[in-house]
This record gives sequence, C-alpha cells and structure tokens, in this order.
Amino acid sequence: MKTENNPVEQQTHSAILLTLRLGFIAILLVFSFKIISPFLMPIIWGIIISIGIFPLFKSLSKLLGGKESIASVILVLISIALFVVPFTMLILSAAESIEVFVTKLNNGTFHIPPPSSTVIDWPIIGKSLYDLWAKSSENLMVLIEKIKPYLTTVLPTIFSSAAGVIGTIFQFIFSVIIAGVLLVYADGGRKVAISVFKVIIGEDGEGFVNLSKSTITGVVRGVLGTALIQTVFLGIGIFAIGIPGAGIWTVLVLLVAIIQLPPTLVMIPIIIYVFSIESTTIAVLFTVWSVIWSMADSAIKPILMGKGSDIPMLVLLIGSIGGMMAFGIIGLFVGSVVLAITYQVFVAIGKRQEVG
Repeated sequence: MKTENNPVEQQTHSAILLTLRLGFIAILLVFSFKIISPFLMPIIWGIIISIGIFPLFKSLSKLLGGKESIASVILVLISIALFVVPFTMLILSAAESIEVFVTKLNNGTFHIPPPSSTVIDWPIIGKSLYDLWAKSSENLMVLIEKIKPYLTTVLPTIFSSAAGVIGTIFQFIFSVIIAGVLLVYADGGRKVAISVFKVIIGEDGEGFVNLSKSTITGVVRGVLGTALIQTVFLGIGIFAIGIPGAGIWTVLVLLVAIIQLPPTLVMIPIIIYVFSIESTTIAVLFTVWSVIWSMADSAIKPILMGKGSDIPMLVLLIGSIGGMMAFGIIGLFVGSVVLAITYQVFVAIGKRQEVG
C-alpha cells in the first residue's frame, strides 16, 4: 500500500529546492554583474546618448533612404569629432592642472597671487576690489591649508592618473560606439525595456518606459546639450586668454551649467583676473564673449527641446557631483541623467498611488 509523504516533509523539500534555485540564480547574477561591471558606465552612457540623438538618427536615416547602418556610422564619427576629441583635450588639461595643483600643495609651494597694483587705479571699484582681493588672497591660503588633506585625496580620485584619464577617454569612445549600435536596434531595445519594466512595475511598464525616454531626452538635449555648447565656447575663451588651470575652470563651468546655474558665477572671478593682467581692449572683448555665452542658455535651450526641464536643480546637482566623485568625469553626465530618471519614476509612482 502506497503512503503519502508527510506535509511537513513536502514543505521542507520545496523550501530547500526553492533556496537552491534562488541561490543558483543569485550566484549567476553576482558573477554576471562582476563580468559586465567594467562596461556598465559606458553602456549606460551609450543608452543615454542613443536616446538623446534618436530623433536626429531617424531624420538622417530617412534622408539616406532608410539606410540606418550608414546613418549610425555617420553619427558615431560626428560625435567623436565634435565631442570626444574636444573633451579629450579638456580632460587631459584638467588632469594636468590638478596634478600640478596637488604637487604644489604637497610641496608647500602653492600660493594665490595678490592683485596687481594697476587694479587700484580702476574707476569706482578699484580701491575696494584691490583691498578685497588682497585680503582674500591671504584668507584663502589659510582656508586651503585647512582643507588640504581633503583636496589632495578627492581631486586625484576624480582624475586619478594618466592611465585613469586615458581610460575615461576610451569610455567616451566606447559609449559613442555602443550608442551607434543601439540606434540600429532601437525597436528591439524598446521592446526589451517594456518587458523589463512590466516585470518590475506591472502593466504600467510601457508608460514608465515612455517617461524614462522623455526624461532622458529632456535632460540630454535641454540640460546637457545646452551645458556642453556653453562650456565649449566659454572654454575656448578661457584657453585662448591663457588662464592658469584652464581645464579646471572649464570643468567648473560645465558643472555649473549642468545644474542650470548661470556660468557667470565661474566667469566673474576669471574676468576680474583678466582685467588685472591684460590690456583693457582684450579684457573687454573677453568679458563680452563670456557674458554672451553665459546667458546663451535662454536662446539655446528652446531650440534644442522647445521647453525647459522640470527636474529640480538639487537632483541635477547631487547627480552631477555624486556621479563625478563616484565614477570620474563620465559620471558627471551619467549621474545627473540617472538621478533625474529615478526622481521622475518615484514621482510618477507616488501620483499613481494617490490616484489609486
């Protein structure tokens, strides 16, 4: 006579099988993550780039008679020529400036130059500016000495070494190539994204895919695109005038522009410095150039996206700075976009919960 298994034994057996299966899946996921982790940031940045330039890709492929592969190759080459090459020069310059700065801090040879005697002769603000500059020069040196351990630790982590800088450059190039591949397979990628979101969120998965797409497009074109254009032209002025640490100043302009603050905040001290070392004509021309491109976002942003982004400045600020500290210069771009998507998704979930 056949006897049935004890219910307790059946439950124990099922629990053991479930644990083994979950453990096996967890091991696969952990090992898979370790394998793809070196490529994770370039892949994420490639996805962001591909979504941001997808409308341009469709227009170009239509112009070429539906030849999407050729359109993708053209966009990859243009992106490398217009963005990767200039930013390679920027990254190398910033890394060199930081290396010199940290070396001088460690050697005790760094100093902030006092104002030129010509500053005191400037009309109206000359004497006040001269006194403020002289006092700030002394006080800033005291402040820098206090935060010296922090500076010598954090700055090299952002631009850690020549090898790290070269790695960042290759990440940019790799990301652009990934973006080109993803553009060709955009329809399949969208279906995969919808399936993943449906598993994670439910039937509203497609809506959240559309939300993520619109967020990426808004941040990339409206925020990052505008910031990049402003940075390029302001950086040209900074490098042309020969400002010490031009790479660092240009990165600061980029950071300020990404969080949608006026780049004038960075350019004002540079303008004052230029007036103290250059002729009046050159200083005025530099000032006009700086003011025009610092205020250009009001004209550039509507052209790129038609309207501004509704992402709070604090989200972009934390994303940009946190991303750069965690992943280097490429994190400056990826961090703001990823945090913006996270913010929008959680806001949407909250609204749906309230409606429900």
